[in-house]
Amino acid sequence: MRLDMTSTQFTSRDNFLWTLVTASAPIVWGTTYVVTSQLLPAGFPFWSSVLRALPGGILGLLICRFLPKGVWIIRSVILSVLNIGIWFPLLFLAAYRLPGGIASVLAACQPLFVITFAWLLTAQSPTFWRIGWAVCGVFGIAIMVLAPGASLDWVGIAAGIVGTASMALGIVLTKRWGRPTDAFTWTSWLLSWSGLMLIPIAFLLEGNPPALTSTSLMGYLWLSLVGGLLTYWAWFSGLAKVSAVSAGFLPLLSPLVATLLGLVILGESLSTIQWLGFLLCLCTILLSQLQPSQFLSFLKFKDSSS
Repeated sequence: MRLDMTSTQFTSRDNFLWTLVTASAPIVWGTTYVVTSQLLPAGFPFWSSVLRALPGGILGLLICRFLPKGVWIIRSVILSVLNIGIWFPLLFLAAYRLPGGIASVLAACQPLFVITFAWLLTAQSPTFWRIGWAVCGVFGIAIMVLAPGASLDWVGIAAGIVGTASMALGIVLTKRWGRPTDAFTWTSWLLSWSGLMLIPIAFLLEGNPPALTSTSLMGYLWLSLVGGLLTYWAWFSGLAKVSAVSAGFLPLLSPLVATLLGLVILGESLSTIQWLGFLLCLCTILLSQLQPSQFLSFLKFKDSSS
C-alpha cells in the first residue's frame, strides 16, 4: 500500500500549498516543549526519543508493508540518523533544560546551516536575499534568548544548535538523493531505523525505560503519532516540492509556536524586546519564502492601491 502526496503539475499556487503542508510539521514540533515539560518524565531524552520514533515507525511499516532495498538501506539509515536519530535526543535535551520558546533557539541557525550545506553539496549558490533573512532569523531568536531576564542554559542551547545542524544536513541530503518511494513509507523507514538504533544507547545512558503513566502515555502518543508519523509524512512530502533553502526557514515556526504555548499554558511572559524578536522571526519566515522580484511586486501593488 502506498500513500503519497505528490503531483506532476507544479505552479506558484502549488508552491504556496506545498509550503503550507511543509510548514505544518514545524508548527506541530513546536508543541514538543510544552508536552515534554508538562507530560513526560524528566531526565529521559533518549528513551523519550525511542518512544517518539519507534511506535509511529512500526505502525507505518505495518500499513505500507515495504522495506528498503539495495543502496537505499544505507541511505535511509544515514538520513534517519541525521533527520531523527541525532535530532530527537538533542531536541528533548534542550526541551528538558530550557523553557518554552528559548528551547527552540536551535531553529534559528537552521537556515544558515541549510544554505551552507546546499552550497557545499548541491552547488546551490546562496543569495544575499536568503542570507540576509537567515541572519535576521538568528538575530530575532537571539533577542528572545539574550534579552535581560531570559533563562540561559548553555548545554541546552548547544544541544539545540548541534541538533539543528544535523537536521539541516539531513534536509540537504534528502533533496540531493531524493527518495525511492512515497513519503509515508519513507517516513516509516526513518522513524523505525532511528528508534531501533537509539534503544541500545538509551539502555546504556539511562538504564531501563521510564514507567508509563496515563499522563506520559498521552504525551508519547501525541509526539509519536502526530508529532512523528503524520508530521514527518507532511514534512517529507513538502520537502520533495519546495527548495531546501525555503524549507530551511520553516523550522523557525517551532520557537514561535513554543513561545505562544508557553505564554498561554505555562504562564511565561516576554519583555517588549523579546516580542520584537518574535515579530522579526515571523517576518523572516514569511518574507524568506518570496523572491526579491515577488517582494518588489508586492510593494508596488501596495503603492498603487493606496
